[in-house]
Amino acid sequence: MTPDVSVILPFFNAENTLEKAVESILEQTFSSFEIVLVDNNSTDKSLSIADAFVRKDSRVRLLHEPRQGVDCAMNCGLDHARGRLIARMDADDFALPQRLEKQVCFLKKNSEIGLVGSAVKYVPHNSRVAGFRRFVKWTNSFYALEEIDRYRFVEIPVVNPTILFRRELFEKFGGCRSGDFPEDYEMQLRYLEAGVKMAKLPDQLLEWHDFSTRLTRTNERYTDEAFFRIKAKYFRKWSEQNNRFHPNIWVWGAGRKTRQRARLLADEGLVINGYIDVVAGKTTKKITLHYSQITPSAEMFIVPMVGNYGVRDKIREFLLEKKFAEGEDFIFLA
Repeated sequence: MTPDVSVILPFFNAENTLEKAVESILEQTFSSFEIVLVDNNSTDKSLSIADAFVRKDSRVRLLHEPRQGVDCAMNCGLDHARGRLIARMDADDFALPQRLEKQVCFLKKNSEIGLVGSAVKYVPHNSRVAGFRRFVKWTNSFYALEEIDRYRFVEIPVVNPTILFRRELFEKFGGCRSGDFPEDYEMQLRYLEAGVKMAKLPDQLLEWHDFSTRLTRTNERYTDEAFFRIKAKYFRKWSEQNNRFHPNIWVWGAGRKTRQRARLLADEGLVINGYIDVVAGKTTKKITLHYSQITPSAEMFIVPMVGNYGVRDKIREFLLEKKFAEGEDFIFLA
């Protein structure tokens, strides 16, 4: 019988966590699934652990992808998945028992939604966790389709190992792409740009384990600059469709790092008319307005590029009070 859900789980040298990750799927309250394990050239005991699961449970399949990279491994799994729904899982995370049941039920009840994720329980395993804690607090704070849509250029809007999506999205818009960018974020930006509606359940359905060996901590494709490069590419596409003053924008934030990152937008063909800051004339590169000088009648589209979460909230509050509409007059890119 063809399973409803294919859970794709790529792994590379995950002998310490793979067993727990796989068992967390096998113990799901939802039963119509297969687990597609994709070995990506492991040299430790991961392969023998995977083989043991295949021998004892017919719901587990094992594939081998010789091309190194989670993007290649994920695409291998997608090419061989049999389910009409695709779930993503990482080899160092743990799915809560009702994850698949709740997400499948949600997609069945909401035919207009193409992809659903969930909130996560953050489990750190090292000392450098402040940034990840802030991200988890942020991503767990919003669930509405509209929020996911307009927060897409802040961070990845849905934690990747929580996603469950309809197979036709892969067939229509493709799977993971290879490049000098985070492949999971690029895929979500591509799907959103294509009009795919994404949702997120408020339930914490995944233990998201933060090991020092995570790709997000070790691979150059997950650096801040790599994220900004792919944001700039898709923001230009978004601006073409949604910014009535395209290609003209005003950047909120005139610090050196913000100006450096704003150049990535200029490289994509956007025109930076000037900056907005708490200090007028902060830079001589372009005109810098004090934020109190801006009004909706000024015919400007504003792109706040301030990284601090608390400051972003204050900027949003200020702009909304001034009758700027989020998504029409401004959008955050941080």
